[in-house]
Amino acid sequence: MGYTEESLPAMINEEIDEVFESGNDLWNIAGGYSITESINLDKSNFSILLDNVEFDIHNVIFQQIRKSNIIAIFACTAGKRITDKSKEFMKDGDLLKGYVYDLFGSIVVESAMDLIQNSLQKEMAALGLKITNRFSPGYCGWEVAEQKKLFSLLPEHFCGIELTDSCLMQPTKSVSGIIGIGESVKYNGCTCNICDASNCLYKNLKYQ
Repeated sequence: MGYTEESLPAMINEEIDEVFESGNDLWNIAGGYSITESINLDKSNFSILLDNVEFDIHNVIFQQIRKSNIIAIFACTAGKRITDKSKEFMKDGDLLKGYVYDLFGSIVVESAMDLIQNSLQKEMAALGLKITNRFSPGYCGWEVAEQKKLFSLLPEHFCGIELTDSCLMQPTKSVSGIIGIGESVKYNGCTCNICDASNCLYKNLKYQ
């Protein structure tokens, strides 16, 4: 929210505590991944072919996954109830609480995806393989419109997520993308220096 722990106003801190306590009853998390070994990376145009579906992932993401031999295609959602609660408070004029619920939903889905990614990392480590960070359409030049192609490689209605005509995910608190897998790939603790996202929750955080 733009505050340090020391500068967080007591009123906002109380709102956050209340949302985190009541929000625990609103989770409806679902997520998973599909693994494909049918990949072809083309450095001439920074694209990747997955199961004969081409993705224009652009240079930044291409460089991060170029040593991959396997790709995990993932999707995860926090469900729609948190977003519904956020909209309810905003409609009633409580913009602060509505905003905190919205942030809460983002944190829930990202934290859930962290657990899924950790599970993937352990599964691959048992096979002597490593994983990259996860990368999603809408970041680093990868067009959101390619969500349609991404979801074509997942089971229909995967985790209850649907795409709008503009390729946005419903429920809105959902994430999707790819993770590279291979013997020589690298996981970076923080990729803020390579990312062009301007409204990311974690943009100003530093990870050890």
